[in-house]
Amino acid sequence: MKHKISAILFTLSCFSGIWAQNVQVKALVGGTLIDGYGSDPIRNSVIIIQGERILAVGNQDNTPIPENAEVISTEGMSILPGLWDMHVHTMINGHADYDHWDKTYPPLFKDVIMPSSAHQLLMAGVTSARDLGAPLDASIAVRDAINSGEIPGATLYVSGPFIQHKPYPGTEDFRWGVNGPEDGRRKIQKLAKAGVDVIKLIDQDQMTMEELKAVVDEAHKNNLKVVAHGHRPEEIRRGLQVGVDCFEHTGLSSAPKYPEDVMEMIRERTAQMNLGPLFWCPTVEGLYNYEYVRDNPEKLDNDSWHLGLPDSVIRDIRESIKHPDQLPYFQLTPVRKPTLKTKIRQLMDAGVVLLVGTDSGIPMKFHSQSTWNELDVWVNEFGIDPMYAIRAATYWPALWMGVSEDVGTITPGKYADIIAVKGDVLRYINLLQDVDLVIKHGVRYK
Repeated sequence: MKHKISAILFTLSCFSGIWAQNVQVKALVGGTLIDGYGSDPIRNSVIIIQGERILAVGNQDNTPIPENAEVISTEGMSILPGLWDMHVHTMINGHADYDHWDKTYPPLFKDVIMPSSAHQLLMAGVTSARDLGAPLDASIAVRDAINSGEIPGATLYVSGPFIQHKPYPGTEDFRWGVNGPEDGRRKIQKLAKAGVDVIKLIDQDQMTMEELKAVVDEAHKNNLKVVAHGHRPEEIRRGLQVGVDCFEHTGLSSAPKYPEDVMEMIRERTAQMNLGPLFWCPTVEGLYNYEYVRDNPEKLDNDSWHLGLPDSVIRDIRESIKHPDQLPYFQLTPVRKPTLKTKIRQLMDAGVVLLVGTDSGIPMKFHSQSTWNELDVWVNEFGIDPMYAIRAATYWPALWMGVSEDVGTITPGKYADIIAVKGDVLRYINLLQDVDLVIKHGVRYK
């Protein structure tokens, strides 16, 4: 009760301060608010923003607009919390030749490539993102530069390097191998000391169980959640056994569905209420939309992905994707595509909570486009309820990341991370391809 009274007094004092002082106040007025909680939208909504945070939320009948507020009309618009993308790779940006990219561009990662990716995400309405797999120093530097306001971009939650059994040749700067349980613990301790936000684990089926358990236990000891690939059945089995916190991708290649023993393990895990939800980030749009992009490559000419990149890098990316039909990365994709909806439905029926993530940065998949495409596939191709999809890109990611007190919903006291689009996004989810208004921490970027 003491906390509730304090909160009320704080809100009242803020309101009185608004009228008494010339402070930075914005009022978003008139639109339909989808606040992230999943309840009915608020019509003719009013959102009062003071500085970085939301001061009040209501409608035009019950929420007064301060006299000194900058009034921003949202009439005819859908208003949402800023989107999250829970699986991005800011160190890459659509180039089709990883070997060439990894040899050529590491010197540009920290100052050019990763800031560009983060800025593109923000302009697409993605105000927060989980950045999985990049050099440690660059990851921390770019994240902190965004947080301090030095550069514009989505708020990043970074993993630094992948943790795996053995790094691929030439990738040791952003892929760290594990040679025994003690080495695994040391690697996690180093990442924790550097200040990463999450651990990214891959190829865990190639580790010993002792190594895998050491990595996950050490991460949890340091209050770090573990994100792990779910490409292969044994990756999932082992991940469940050691308590991985979130699985990535809709895997198993072209196999038609997840094996029953894996599904039984998943159902057993989702039944354990004391452990909370089992989260999964399926990253389907890059696979599902490949054939369309291959046959309709005009969308690759959209210059939104040029933002922040030098002309030389833009030309290099263009050259690498000039023959979409010939890219080795996607040759099996037409066989995999029909399996995706089945696997998504298996996971949902088993009680898994899905999170929106895209693998943004993989060949032909740009940070300025991927997130809305993922939502579009979920809703219009897989038949997922649009409110479920929006919560999977707002409420649930913030909760998983442990920052739901500050972001994820449009609620008084939270950061003003807000986007708006013209039209009814619950009826036409693909309106998100052209976000009209982007506010992050109270600052209007678009």
